[in-house]
Parts: sequence; C-alpha cells; structure tokens
Amino acid sequence: QVQLVESGGGLVQAGGSLRLSCAASGRTFSGYAMGWFRQAPGKEREFIAAVNWSGTNTDYTDSVKGRFTISRDNAKKTVYLQMNTLKPEDTAVYYCAAGRLLIGTRRTEYVEVWGQGTLVTVSS
Repeated sequence: QVQLVESGGGLVQAGGSLRLSCAASGRTFSGYAMGWFRQAPGKEREFIAAVNWSGTNTDYTDSVKGRFTISRDNAKKTVYLQMNTLKPEDTAVYYCAAGRLLIGTRRTEYVEVWGQGTLVTVSS
C-alpha cells in the first residue's frame, strides 16, 4: 500500500507561483496513476489534475489548464503540481491522490489512497 505526504503549500499573492510535492512510500508507486484534488471551505472536493503511471498522459480540469502542471518522478516516488498565475479562487486544501484507475475518471471514487492535505492560500 502507498502512503502519501504533501508539502509546499503556503500563502502567496495573486499572480504568484507555488510547487506542491507529494512523496510516496511503498513499493508499488509506479503502478498508480497520481492526481491532485482540492477542497475549498464549504465546497466539495474537486479534481484538479492527474498523471498516468509513466508520466506520459495528463489530465486537467478546465479551470487550471495552462496554469498548473502535474508531473512525476518515479525514481523519487514523488508527484508534483506546479501552480502558476495563482488566483484567490485557487485557495483550498490540496490533496494528493493515488489510484490505478484515476487517470481519465476524475472522480474521488477511484482514489485508493489520499494524502493528508496541504493548505494553499492566495491573497488578492
């Protein structure tokens, strides 16, 4: 079983950038598609981005396309979310997620392992 630990959240001004990292433990990391979800106060958890096991296929929700980039390094067992041109509406707790069927589904039901979350706050 994979365990996930996020880092890199914080406070940033609108227009700024942050890079989130998600470090995985466990021997089967490369077998999972990996993704990022976020949850703002009072809202449901929503899909942001996903990457397949090899890093060759990615998927993004429309609101972050062109601003966010997901990538993974299987040798380091780490997945990244580079977030540029941040907006106040990007403020949320960001969760790393692992799931063999996650790519293309975008649904929390296909997440097998969640990280604990990291808070991103974008000030206007």
